[in-house]
Amino acid sequence: MPERTEPEATGTPPGPGGGPYELITMGRTGVDLYPLQSGAGLAEVETFGKFLGGSAANVAVATARLGRRTALVSRTGADPFGAYIHRALREFGVDDRWVTAVPRLPTPVTFCEIFPPDHFPLYFYRQPKAPDLEIAAGELDLDAIRAARVFWMTGTGLCEEPSRSATLAALEARSGSGAPGSGTPAARGGASPPRPDGPGAGPEEGARPAARDAAGSARIADGAVGTGDGAAGKAAGAAGRTDGTAGAAGGTATVFDLDWRPMFWPAPAGDPVGEPPGAPRGESPVARAARAAAARPHYARALAHATVAVGNLDECEVATGWREPKDCARALLDAGVELAVVKQGPRGVLAMHRDGTTAEVPPVPVEVVNGLGAGDAFGGSLCHGLLAGWDLERTMRHANAAGAIVASRLACSAAMPTAAEVEAALTGS
Repeated sequence: MPERTEPEATGTPPGPGGGPYELITMGRTGVDLYPLQSGAGLAEVETFGKFLGGSAANVAVATARLGRRTALVSRTGADPFGAYIHRALREFGVDDRWVTAVPRLPTPVTFCEIFPPDHFPLYFYRQPKAPDLEIAAGELDLDAIRAARVFWMTGTGLCEEPSRSATLAALEARSGSGAPGSGTPAARGGASPPRPDGPGAGPEEGARPAARDAAGSARIADGAVGTGDGAAGKAAGAAGRTDGTAGAAGGTATVFDLDWRPMFWPAPAGDPVGEPPGAPRGESPVARAARAAAARPHYARALAHATVAVGNLDECEVATGWREPKDCARALLDAGVELAVVKQGPRGVLAMHRDGTTAEVPPVPVEVVNGLGAGDAFGGSLCHGLLAGWDLERTMRHANAAGAIVASRLACSAAMPTAAEVEAALTGS
């Protein structure tokens, strides 16, 4: 196992300004190298811009840009790109005390190609292993994670040990601290309908191909034009509310970003059609479905402790075996969350709360420059709405606008909007 440096802090440090953090995110960070030429493949691109990247880092930045106290739990290499990540996080107002180095593993780098309006292939360089998958349970500051008003984790954190055990330990700490909607799924007014191909059957049995396309392309459904990366509504439970609002000032939420990246999950052993872990391009539908089947039990364990689940149709299918949006939402509620958010691309976003409240918000029209990162902007706005106690529809409209703003810009983290910019987009001013 790679040697570690910079031991994790202990105790429960306050967020900037005192009191617990309003948001702690846990998961990927890295460096994005994005082309400065649109419409060109990587073989033709001549210049690139360097940006802070990784979904967990981006959500922390997006929420900080909206005025919230945020921190990130992640790992980098002990290299210049790792130093860049620390500097960038601090410049964006994100506490980096739990971002530590793993010697001998390089900081991940991600390239993309930009073909607006809806084709943005991603190329992840996370070999031999990404440092953020070396987060270990024994190094977590569980007191701080329990105390945070919102905790955000991602599906990628479940793909490999020791990150998987660490992510589940953080979730269990949240549920043990009384975060609402975690643990055993609460009773609902009816279970999810049986899958069309029989009880327990899922995409791995031929019902539907699960998983993102083999090229790992980022889809516009990541929260900008035509979707959202979340809604509102769960923190309400902490204050004893069941009206589908985002909760009172003392509320908490534990958000599971389903974040399905099949190239990060190993192909099942002995699969003759699978390709090496981390590179499923050209992989057959059977092999992709097998990866999804292997991931689903881990997703189920995490959903039992989460209070909000957010995902696009591919991600929801991996988690539940369902693809129809309302079926996805009901299945996620049955799995234990209080609020399910299903991103539907050009159809917008569907949010369904356990109390029966639903909201469907159409996409925000925008001229797309780069759809990558728009979902993380949506996620940051979701956290902002949860913390503010907004109702479901208000939070979703705010998040849609935040995502659309980022889609109209080149970068991800550096493109996250301020509260004033989102308000201007909403009012047309």
